[in-house]
Amino acid sequence: MTNQKAVSLTHADKLHARKVRLRWLVAASALPLFGIIAAFGVAPQTDTNNIPVNTVIENLTVPSTVIEADNSIPSTAYWRDERIESGDTVATILDRLGVSSEESAKFLHNPAASRALAQIKPGRRIQAQTTDSGELLWLRHINSAGSLLQISRQGQNFTVTQQQAALETRTVMKSGEIHNSLFGATDAAGIPDSIVTQMATLFSADIDFHRDIRRGDQFKVVYEVLYSSGEPVMTGRILAAEFTNDGQTYKAVYFRQPDGKGEYYTPDGKSLKKAFLRSPIEFSRISSGFGMRYHPILKQWREHKGVDYAAPAGTKIKAVADAVVAFAGQENGYGNFILLQHSGNYSTAYGHLSAFAKGLHKGEKIHQGDVIGYVGSTGWATGPHLHFEFRIAGVAVNPLTAKIPYAFPISAQYQPMFRSATQPLVAKLNLLNGTNLAALE
Repeated sequence: MTNQKAVSLTHADKLHARKVRLRWLVAASALPLFGIIAAFGVAPQTDTNNIPVNTVIENLTVPSTVIEADNSIPSTAYWRDERIESGDTVATILDRLGVSSEESAKFLHNPAASRALAQIKPGRRIQAQTTDSGELLWLRHINSAGSLLQISRQGQNFTVTQQQAALETRTVMKSGEIHNSLFGATDAAGIPDSIVTQMATLFSADIDFHRDIRRGDQFKVVYEVLYSSGEPVMTGRILAAEFTNDGQTYKAVYFRQPDGKGEYYTPDGKSLKKAFLRSPIEFSRISSGFGMRYHPILKQWREHKGVDYAAPAGTKIKAVADAVVAFAGQENGYGNFILLQHSGNYSTAYGHLSAFAKGLHKGEKIHQGDVIGYVGSTGWATGPHLHFEFRIAGVAVNPLTAKIPYAFPISAQYQPMFRSATQPLVAKLNLLNGTNLAALE
């Protein structure tokens, strides 16, 4: 009797089951018909009381579920993220990461691992994985050059590896106005110094950033920022920029040609790169101009055939144009001296250097922007500065007023591709017109 109850239904139960099945049948049939006009029902005089009901019982085999544990990662592993602070030591960093004192001792006895961690600059972030017992499994850091440092446990020791990190590139748009100084304005807008330096170099053929900057000058810039795991790691290149100096507006857009060569142009395709940079030093002040002056050492009036840029000793000096090194060595009052021969009748001279770039020698071919030496005070000099001369056919002329030839514009065959690639960049600059917007990210 008990078994019969297990496999059969009462009359009332049968009736209830039939009604439930009928409702589900109506609902399931109506689902595909939503959105159209339709009618559905049961034919009149249909006997719903004598619908045969068969109950079927089957034994189903349930497959066993096997869960395989990943033994490479302990179940008690913790992910940690820390910021390197000024004054941190390797020991204090490991302590904040939850690494035990015994484990820290092992780490400190590994010269490669401890040196790699000690070289991470304050303000940068590191990630690590540790166990609840304080064992360090690995530690990672991505530096400002996009290189991934990985310190991993290998048995009772640690190995150090470095490789290029996979980074995500995002575009940032920022603008600002100069009230006191260029760097003050860019700091207020949150623009990294590396982008400011790029912008100054970009417009250096038209704007002398040592003496031409005015209160009220405005700038707009579109540039790349590279991210890893949602954190900014490094800045990339400027994609577009605009600088208004003393009422005159200059624009630049970046374009990479099919041959892989990338340069900056005006929005109408003229090369922004001139044959010569206006200044061989990025930022400094002019301490002595071109022309007659009272010589501070010889104590007499004589012609000053160049421009002196005051700058800290060791400041990098760049070649203002492609050239061949005509001379590099000692030259009387010039001290450590470099003479570069450029195309045509142009040459430039650099004096009072503290040192030459490593390996620089006569006959060497160099490119515009290459570092050729460092600011010093050798020769007849009262303090660290660069003496810079611009010569045409061997005659020194004022480098601040000399007419500088331009490089060639973009070729006609690349014009359609150029417009397609740069018009969106110009549009982004235009988004910042007439706004007080500091940044769009």
